Amino acid sequence: MQPLLNIAVRAARRAGDLIVRNLDRSRELEVSVKQRNEFVTEVDRQAEQEIIGLVRSFHPDHAFLGEESGATGSSDFVWVIDPLDGTTNFLHGFPQFAVSLALRFRGRLELGVVYDPLRQELYTALRGSGAQLDGRRLRVSDRRDLEESLIGTGFPYRENARLETYLDMFRAVTRRTRGIRRPGAAALDLAYVAAGRLDGFWEMGLKEWDLAAGCLLIAEAGGMVTDLRGGGRHLETGDVVAGNPRVHAALLRELAPFVPAA
Repeated sequence: MQPLLNIAVRAARRAGDLIVRNLDRSRELEVSVKQRNEFVTEVDRQAEQEIIGLVRSFHPDHAFLGEESGATGSSDFVWVIDPLDGTTNFLHGFPQFAVSLALRFRGRLELGVVYDPLRQELYTALRGSGAQLDGRRLRVSDRRDLEESLIGTGFPYRENARLETYLDMFRAVTRRTRGIRRPGAAALDLAYVAAGRLDGFWEMGLKEWDLAAGCLLIAEAGGMVTDLRGGGRHLETGDVVAGNPRVHAALLRELAPFVPAA
């Protein structure tokens, strides 16, 4: 898989360069509304096409699941792409957004890349080979309980049906932790868990392209990633809890009273 990771890194950097070149003109970009509080710009689309084009130049038979272009092709190899995670941040010039790429082989995540083009930080993971930040091995934090932990999250924004549930969760976790952060780019939040910058994370209603690369980073850095019930359906449901093993378990316990019965 290392040659495929090299391709992913090249693609992420190329997309990141395009994003940064357009940052100063973010207010001039053509913006479309996909649904409430969810936007797409011409930069999202161009960055995704840069990624797909580069991968296809090496592997024209591979398939893709992109946030902007949807599912294309049929193959054992499927690239899962979020070309600009944090589009709203990008549009406002708020410096928290990233490129996220993952590769599934026969349904199993095999590699992941999250690239922060402003900080030029490159997070990579290969199944069974660990996770790295710019070539340095990553490990999740070693904090043992919520009281000393910094937790990341994301507010529901596509629709408000689960807002009250989320606010109950937010209130409960806030009372138990050192602090909560909501920067607005889930792929980076997950990468920060892998790097030990955040001790845990939870969010509801995400998509596979938001989660795939970051989840593999955390797993390869020694952490845990599950759905809200502690199962393995997070990529399917979009509801995720992540952290080092102790913080992950504590988060699950704290959130459990607010999780609807199956």
